[in-house]
Amino acid sequence: MIVTGGRPLRGRLRVPGDKSISHRALLLGALAEGTSAVRGLSGGDDVARTRAAVEAMGAAVDGPAGRITGGRARLHEPADVLDVGNSGTTMRLLAGVVAGLPWLTVLSGDASIRRRPMSRVAEPLRAMGASVDGRRGGEYPPLVVRGRFLKGLDYELPVPSAQVKGAVLLAGLGAEGETVVRERVAARAHTEELLALAGADVVVEDGGLTTRLRPSALAPFDLDVPGDPSQAAFWIVAACLVPGSEVVVENVYLGRARGAVYDVLTRMGASIEVAGGDIRAVYGDRLVATTVEPHEVPALIDEIPVLAVAAALADGVTAFRGVDELRVKESDRVAAILALVGGHHGDGALTVEGRPALALPPTLHSGGDHRMAMAAAVAAMTVDQETAIEGWDAVATSYPGFAEDLARLCPS
Repeated sequence: MIVTGGRPLRGRLRVPGDKSISHRALLLGALAEGTSAVRGLSGGDDVARTRAAVEAMGAAVDGPAGRITGGRARLHEPADVLDVGNSGTTMRLLAGVVAGLPWLTVLSGDASIRRRPMSRVAEPLRAMGASVDGRRGGEYPPLVVRGRFLKGLDYELPVPSAQVKGAVLLAGLGAEGETVVRERVAARAHTEELLALAGADVVVEDGGLTTRLRPSALAPFDLDVPGDPSQAAFWIVAACLVPGSEVVVENVYLGRARGAVYDVLTRMGASIEVAGGDIRAVYGDRLVATTVEPHEVPALIDEIPVLAVAAALADGVTAFRGVDELRVKESDRVAAILALVGGHHGDGALTVEGRPALALPPTLHSGGDHRMAMAAAVAAMTVDQETAIEGWDAVATSYPGFAEDLARLCPS
């Protein structure tokens, strides 16, 4: 991917459907008794892996028509290993689904996924009665899940994670008794929102920190998947950093724990307006540094790479505290951010010192991480040069049309 920087971004666009919602819509559509209508699914490879997995278990998915036909009577043991590719969301949520289904499921993926921690899912599922094994006692994939009759549990998440919360709740759908998930910091609420949409007996309490689920049969549902705020953030940050830019991203999901990136940019002085689901960003005054506290990080886990680019061009030193979870994503994102924009990491905090302009080498490297590739593209947009980004194919994981959208906003 070659990015020609120094040109303003101008125009309107829609980003892919929210990836987190798309995964869950496919899984719940496979469990619901009948045909659900789901439009606007993300077209990235991660969501395609979830689609392939539910199809391998007997669900029917007609993506262009927006139909998912499922039901427990349709589902069956997959004939082969389910390959999640690079999608940690697919692996963790799917482990919760199959934990309560009476067969053996093997979940594997690429080299990156086999380095990501899975004990945080394996432990609560075992406590519910499932058999979950993997390398190093279930710490790393491949995961081997033998579904069993489960019992609900009362579980407090040791690490904020919407994926682990989702896995436990999905397992609790067919468990005996109530399943309760408690959070210290509220993570994304997509699983509980879609469970409610599908008619599950689910209640959210304590300002979103406690979710209670009783055994439920799911009904078909109707859903238009809104745009992914994590993908929109790349264009919003770019518009705030490149002189002369004005960008509107349409129909973006801004539910709980998903609009935090725009709150951070606003306190950095960015010129952003939100009207309904549309977000408008205009280049304005130079941004100023801020501090992102640990309680904010779970809601920003996907956006910190591009926020670090904004921080590198802001006045002052920006601190991101409590970011060690970034080290076990698709890449070690802390190390990748330091390589891209510089800074310092210590005691769980990442600090980035602002400067008048970035000095980028002619070639940047994605490290096989889609979000680092797109953050590098945003950095490249701010400099008056051509910059090559190696490993751009990683972007197909979540935003295969990014280059085309860039060409529309910055025509040559």
